[in-house]
Amino acid sequence: MSHPHPELGTPPKLPKNGLRVTPLGGLGEIGRNMTVFEYGGRLLIVDCGVLFPEEEQPGVDLILPDFSSIRDRLDDIEGIVLTHGHEDHIGGVPYLLREKPDIPLIGSKLTLALIEAKLQEHRIRPYTLEVAEGDRERLGPFDCEFIAVNHSIPDALAVAIRTPAGLAVATGDFKMDQLPLDGRLTDLHAFARLSEEGIDLLLSDSTNAEVPGFVPPERDISNVLRTVFANADKRIIVASFASHVHRIQQILDAAHEYGRRVAFVGRSMVRNMGIARDLGYLRVPAGLVVDVKTLDDLPDDEVVLVCTGSQGEPMAALSRMANRDHQIRIVQGDTVILASSLIPGNENAVYRVINGLTRWGANVVHKGNAKVHVSGHASAGELLYFYNICKPKNLMPVHGEWRHLRANAELGALTGVPKNHIVIAEDGVVVDLVDGAAKIVGKVQAGYVYVDGLSVGDVTESSLKDRRILGDEGIISVFVVVDSSSGKIVSGPTIQARGSGIEDSAFTPVVSKVEEALNKSAQDGVVEPHQLQQLIRRSVGKWVSDTYRRRPMILPVVVEV
Repeated sequence: MSHPHPELGTPPKLPKNGLRVTPLGGLGEIGRNMTVFEYGGRLLIVDCGVLFPEEEQPGVDLILPDFSSIRDRLDDIEGIVLTHGHEDHIGGVPYLLREKPDIPLIGSKLTLALIEAKLQEHRIRPYTLEVAEGDRERLGPFDCEFIAVNHSIPDALAVAIRTPAGLAVATGDFKMDQLPLDGRLTDLHAFARLSEEGIDLLLSDSTNAEVPGFVPPERDISNVLRTVFANADKRIIVASFASHVHRIQQILDAAHEYGRRVAFVGRSMVRNMGIARDLGYLRVPAGLVVDVKTLDDLPDDEVVLVCTGSQGEPMAALSRMANRDHQIRIVQGDTVILASSLIPGNENAVYRVINGLTRWGANVVHKGNAKVHVSGHASAGELLYFYNICKPKNLMPVHGEWRHLRANAELGALTGVPKNHIVIAEDGVVVDLVDGAAKIVGKVQAGYVYVDGLSVGDVTESSLKDRRILGDEGIISVFVVVDSSSGKIVSGPTIQARGSGIEDSAFTPVVSKVEEALNKSAQDGVVEPHQLQQLIRRSVGKWVSDTYRRRPMILPVVVEV
């Protein structure tokens, strides 16, 4: 098994008959999936998703892949193949199309409908090519075949990419549910056919590679939901991903069976379920779904609310309900169902929401105490089965944290893939498939690009460090007016603190220290404002550290007159 080296340099020129694979997201993390394939000077992108921020990234809305390595090659892109409609695979598309709006988007009917609705909010009208399983399309030098895979959203596809360098297969997210709700199985026959042709490089979903056995069927959840509905005396509030059509279908079926009406809460939930219903992926009995505004007219035991926020997102509907910051108020006896998994890194946020809901008297049903979720990703047993069918010559685990990638690599080795043909890479690591062998050849920039409100890329790691300091330690501002020629103090220093836990009156002892330091610097001829600011920062910082053992942000302001 090969793995990236921290001293990898710029990749060399791609050999004439080589296929270059550059993941710009999704390796070493759950989300931000984006892979660039290059052959003959042309590029094909598979997925372009987002990563959702964690607690140590305050104020950040989304995290994008870094487009810098392809920014000067946008004209070389043949298209963006979208494997399915989850945010971690399509959420970054609007930001890439802002840079070149006419890059074609290729995907299934539901996937394209979801991304088109998203792009409408960004005022972008995309060029699209709808494909279905079994279709084969030529995109420049890339001959793409699309294969049905089962996932936690309808219409998911894997893509087989043929070039003269060989056959590469990207699974996208998949599992092998043998009893899927929509009857759409992962097409193992198609993968076996590709295996006969010879899969030179397999890029395989790693998310559940550590989990033994097989993922239970989605339909197993139906009986659990019926039990919850049968025992609920008041309102039922279900939190799910806004794109989990299969799970929402089961909620609608249970609500219909128990005589309840359903209202969707949250813009993305309303939009996505409307799309799924209009395209026939969601079966909604007449009169079942009502507007949220009409719920006050219904008895509590006839109400079901379906909302977002299953990952503890602070601005999502469920989190706001837990914080008493939403029009829907949780009351004693309400039942809340978190019908999703815990994405790694979100555990604290989710349990904080669960505690908040419980505090107001809700009965919270979640994966930890009931079987209300099954994963959309193949477990170890399924992956072993899959590799024995595909028999790839080279394996590149994708979509997962480091532990998932390594576990997936071990599974591949168990099924006979030579260890020196298993490539464990990370974001930005460049892999070339040449003469049937996949090898790491270099690295390109693939850091986090933060979206904060309307700004994209303006927030840096340094900015986030400042935000963390402000959140943890507070800020102390020091205002002083000095004579521009002599550097002597004219007014101040005035010291104020916010969020540091230190009263303004407590700074009296340090005022004399700042005055002493400034007077000495004036005698030494130091009058430059930046130098005076640094002097103030050191004086106040040392005093606060010695006195309170704290390290707040210190903001000195020096005004010259």
